[in-house]
Amino acid sequence: MDPMKEMEKLVADLNNYNYHYYTLDEPLVDDQDYDAQYDRLLQLEQESGIVLPDSPTQRVGGELLKGFTPHRHLAPLWSLDKAQNLEKLSSWHTRARKLIGDYNEKNPDQPLPEPAYAVELKFDGLTLNLTYENGRLVQASTRGNGVVGEGILEQVKTIRSVPLSIPFTDGKIEVQGEGIMHLSVLEAYNAAAIDKDKLKNARNAAAGALRNLDPRTTAKRKLNAYFYNIGYAEDVRFENQQDMMQFLRDNHFRVNPAVSYFDNFDDVIARLEEIQQERNTLDYLIDGAVVKLTDMRTREVLGYTDKFPRWAIAYKFEAEETSTILESVSWNVGRTGKITPLARVEAVELAGVTVQNCTLNNIGDIERKNLKFALGTRVYIRRSNDVIPEILGKVSEENDGEEIIFPEQCPACGFPLEQRGAHLFCNNRFGCEPQIVARITHFASRDAMDIETFSIKTATQLHNELNVREPADLYTLQFDDLSKLERFGERKANNLLQAIEDSKTRDLASFLYALGIPNTGKTTTRMLAEHYRDLDKIRTATVEALVELPDVGSIVAESIVEFFADPFMQAGIDKMLNLGVQPQVPEAPAVAIREDSYFNGKTVVLTGTLQTMTRDEAALRLEQLGAKVTGSVSKKTDIVIAGEKAGSKLTKAQELGLEVIEDEEQLKRLLELE
Repeated sequence: MDPMKEMEKLVADLNNYNYHYYTLDEPLVDDQDYDAQYDRLLQLEQESGIVLPDSPTQRVGGELLKGFTPHRHLAPLWSLDKAQNLEKLSSWHTRARKLIGDYNEKNPDQPLPEPAYAVELKFDGLTLNLTYENGRLVQASTRGNGVVGEGILEQVKTIRSVPLSIPFTDGKIEVQGEGIMHLSVLEAYNAAAIDKDKLKNARNAAAGALRNLDPRTTAKRKLNAYFYNIGYAEDVRFENQQDMMQFLRDNHFRVNPAVSYFDNFDDVIARLEEIQQERNTLDYLIDGAVVKLTDMRTREVLGYTDKFPRWAIAYKFEAEETSTILESVSWNVGRTGKITPLARVEAVELAGVTVQNCTLNNIGDIERKNLKFALGTRVYIRRSNDVIPEILGKVSEENDGEEIIFPEQCPACGFPLEQRGAHLFCNNRFGCEPQIVARITHFASRDAMDIETFSIKTATQLHNELNVREPADLYTLQFDDLSKLERFGERKANNLLQAIEDSKTRDLASFLYALGIPNTGKTTTRMLAEHYRDLDKIRTATVEALVELPDVGSIVAESIVEFFADPFMQAGIDKMLNLGVQPQVPEAPAVAIREDSYFNGKTVVLTGTLQTMTRDEAALRLEQLGAKVTGSVSKKTDIVIAGEKAGSKLTKAQELGLEVIEDEEQLKRLLELE
């Protein structure tokens, strides 16, 4: 074959493979076949010195660019008016209907149709405006000020879902979309990167890559893009939004499948609520949804204000990320002696609440996120799943703030700190008040020994005034001691003593959890209790024996053995047993109610929040039906039951291709509760 014709065929075939793989998710050939054809094209290009304009070899990123070239858009890129609540959204809808009604009253011979609506996801990335001339991609730019943007053609070429050529070859068109980085891609990128190169979030990763003068950096981030609008087209007319979206699909642009169409505005509102609930399950960031009138003639009639189209509006969800000023960092001591930094930030509204405190995890986290010199500077924060927000990193890359000073002595007791990995620890277990109070409070908590009316204030008072230094000391308390305390009195003293007495016969799993064994939680302690059914056997278990149990790896096994080998812990447990504490051994595991039940013999993980039952209730029912309930997802897991706000466990289950039950009605039927 003539080399030029062979190159043309290879380019056409490879671009078709890319389209099916990256846009349609329907691979046509395996990687080996693709690589062979790609290598052959590369060889022909090198031999001939010719590279066709839409060759896929141009996607890898070329030389460092000197700067961005301004690009004037063929048609303006409009901003969207924003609705932060349903009231403002309804006001927009009322105005649009009024404008349509006014027009129809004046033009009865050519009335506009009843409004119909499109609802699209509002991506949180970087707006792209692509220019095609006679079917070839000739320019790509940022939005800029809506009239002039920055030319980023070489960067955009690295996005494999962006077609370098399209079937439409009749003149110029401009296509708008959003460049994004998938969250799974961000996670994989950060897992492979060294600390200083880790990316803060998907939005900034995408924007930073596309505005990076080195296209090779863009290529490494494996961006994607979704397209949603034709801003300019010569001699092309669309009847409605559906026609335009089909035009995009026909021309090999990636269109998000979540676009929905409705004739009734109430259905629009219902869809917005669905999107908000689905938001945390998506593999990309969105900050809202866009509602548009679908009819193109209606759009022309309604037109634009100075800033916004009257026929569309962005419905903004509550922010999960924002920025604010990092004001100070304090250091808190936990029950294990771990020193945890807590950031105080300038108050800011985020996800419906006012945020002033943020977690920083440890000193390693501070260094990894380039926050060592961040006091007084602006930082990104994120809040999700109703937990305390975390600081993601500095807005600026410069060390332009005051230094966060890492403590060398315990902030509570002054004891020298020890660094273990990324954490600082105070080893003064017997003389550090926050550690002592936290251990006693945890011991008495509801999921542990369940000592009613007990609180951290009670633990602090007992420590300071009655020298209670460990959980075992609770069982030595006397009425005369308690009744003399401030805010106690006879009734409160008797109630506390009775609650302490009642706790002596708590079940073995709760007792083990109350001890606070490092790296174990309720699932692990319950499994230990049910497997060994004897406290002495657990205290003498070996690492080799423990790692054979479900959910117990080498780190957890070593933590358990080291805990029970600690003379301080041994003495405390012995003291409690001598004072009458008798952890109750669980009854023998019940035989499955029905051996042919769906869950019999299967390993099941529960995650997220169930609406019609607690997870403990679901776990008990699963065990009655012969299931083994564990706390972590692995290849050994058979089923993952995912409630609302299921997080990393659901993601891992999907990656492993495990069976996932998300429908709670289906779960109730399988649990034989209906």
